[in-house]
Amino acid sequence: MPRTVTVGLDGSPESRVAADWAAREAKLRGLPLKLVSVWEPAPTPIAQAPLLGPETHQQWSERIPREAAGELRAAHPELEVLVEQVTGRPAEVLTDAAKDAEPLVLGSRGLSGMGGFVVGSVGLAVVAHAEGPVVLVRAEGDTSDTDSGVPAPRPVVLGLDTTAPDGTLIGFAFEAAVLRGASLRVVHGWNEPPYIAYGMPPDLELNAQIGAEEAVAVSEVLRPWRQKFPTVDVVEDSLSGKAANHLVDASAEASLVVVGRRIRRSALGAHIGPVTHAVLHHARAPVAVVPHD
Repeated sequence: MPRTVTVGLDGSPESRVAADWAAREAKLRGLPLKLVSVWEPAPTPIAQAPLLGPETHQQWSERIPREAAGELRAAHPELEVLVEQVTGRPAEVLTDAAKDAEPLVLGSRGLSGMGGFVVGSVGLAVVAHAEGPVVLVRAEGDTSDTDSGVPAPRPVVLGLDTTAPDGTLIGFAFEAAVLRGASLRVVHGWNEPPYIAYGMPPDLELNAQIGAEEAVAVSEVLRPWRQKFPTVDVVEDSLSGKAANHLVDASAEASLVVVGRRIRRSALGAHIGPVTHAVLHHARAPVAVVPHD
């Protein structure tokens, strides 16, 4: 199966923004862009309504990807744009599409103010079950790779867990930085000793020692990756406190935030994880969730 950058398209403003982001990503990767539109047959009572028969609903579903493909081909004439229409449940179809996507891209609806953005039930289900990377693009966010008026690309941000580093996740982040000609900012969060919870004064010497040890752990994990990708400028941030908070803060100036999701093949079922879940809902940049063992 040929590799493509794939985007789920349902006609919503957020899916159109996601499609535009996916088109730029496809150009960076030198891959075709595939638009996947899922037609979910309307329930019988709705399908039998006078103004919305099943034929009308299907025609509307077919019109959305056709028009979007035409707009994307006009905006990116050098890009091959494919259209695939599938009947079924959106979450199941898109999860299956992620197997051959590089990556799968979905849109998310922004909340007013600084409250983050909404990842709907379909998006969460796909992220939780997909076997390949899934990128969530916020409709109201800045999805460009560069700062306005500044030629340097925004950095790629990677959330790193030094206790269980995974090569699939780290490799994805380094490759994303190479594609964009951007730096890679690696963010690692560590917890202060539990005396903080008991109201005891902080032990500054102990905190400094722990901080130094955590920084060394980050450097050791990244050492072989720096050698494999010598052209990538890597910035290491080992910070005390919750990793999710640091990643959300870093997303304000990022072109892409890369986080992981551990694959569970047990009775416990799929699980996104608290850090990734928080980043998905509050990051201000597109978020790539990379599943790994």
